[in-house]
Amino acid sequence: MTASAPASSLPASSSAFAALHHRDEPLLLPNAWDHASAMALAAQGFAAIGTTSLGVAAAVGLPDGAAATRDLTLQLALNLGAEDFLLSVDAEGGLSEDPYRVGEFARELSAAGAVGINLEDGLGSAALHAEKIAAVKAAAPDLFVNARTDTYWLGGPRPDALAKDTMTRLDAYQQAGADGVFVPGLSDPDQIATLVTSLDVPLNVLYSPTGPTVTQLGALGVRRVSLGSLLYRRALGAAVEALADIRAGRAPRGASPSYDEVVAFGRERRRR
Repeated sequence: MTASAPASSLPASSSAFAALHHRDEPLLLPNAWDHASAMALAAQGFAAIGTTSLGVAAAVGLPDGAAATRDLTLQLALNLGAEDFLLSVDAEGGLSEDPYRVGEFARELSAAGAVGINLEDGLGSAALHAEKIAAVKAAAPDLFVNARTDTYWLGGPRPDALAKDTMTRLDAYQQAGADGVFVPGLSDPDQIATLVTSLDVPLNVLYSPTGPTVTQLGALGVRRVSLGSLLYRRALGAAVEALADIRAGRAPRGASPSYDEVVAFGRERRRR
């Protein structure tokens, strides 16, 4: 399993989390949406777990990327922050357009036990996003800030313009204090390799089933590979497939944790 030392061998600290971005292998970061999913992923040996804003929002019928889940995101961090893994929180664009409020939210996440935060620019103002990053580093200096730009995720069709805009934004985010940068949607090996050589901080990309493997991304210089909402969406798909099998008279395919195994996730939390 890529970059996944036993959780017990790592202290729950931002320095340990940062160190996972400077190994020979990239950090493969799975993303959970609730306590049970996080515990199931940690049980597979992953030392660090992220959250997915889509999963958190969709589970309660709220839109993703609309700053609608501040309380839910903080509550999830409170639920997971004391567990035996390093927690990085997907906070959309900081769940506010006010840099001060973004900084205060980051401080609350850090106090809850999170060691990382993911902040996306949504192709809004790069200057404002840089202000948010700086506010987070001022309010929670030990929090690992993964600054995301959505140039390739939401941008136009011209690769040359995308590359220039991406680097301009990432430069601003690095200067504001970002500890790592995230470019979802970037999957071309040559473009990834070129970008890596232009950065001063670790590069994070979003895994794509049709793109390079984790090993190939590592060879290109990528230091963190996120799964985003993929596991949440796969879980929904597996539930629908299981229902279709049952309705058709077939036994459901795939593995299912037992009732007792799922109950044990909550029992572990109550013992802390």
